[in-house]
Amino acid sequence: MSLLLPPAPVRLAVFAAAAATIAWLSLSPTESLPQGLTFWDKAEHAAAYLGLALIGAWTFPGHLLRVAGGLFAAGIGVEVLQAVMGMGRQGDPMDALANTVGILLGMTLAVIIGRLHRARVR
Repeated sequence: MSLLLPPAPVRLAVFAAAAATIAWLSLSPTESLPQGLTFWDKAEHAAAYLGLALIGAWTFPGHLLRVAGGLFAAGIGVEVLQAVMGMGRQGDPMDALANTVGILLGMTLAVIIGRLHRARVR
């Protein structure tokens, strides 16, 4: 066992905690939401999903496409839920796009890191 790859239950717990945190932040009601397209809001979405993608790749190293697909579905699902739940949130297609950009960046970084690690181990 290495520090980079602890036992699967530990990795799964970290991923579940990160995903639950992002879900809570995305779905909890708020009284005042920023209106319109703002760079910072979209950067926050991309950063959150980039982090989830990296943690997901670390948790499930042999299943990057499944992780990416699941995160993509979650990113779209969160926006749909925001649109229909009626608790002061509103779904935004640009947020879903920012989530997707974060996932793509995270998966790209995960592949690069994996290749560098394998080259170093040889």
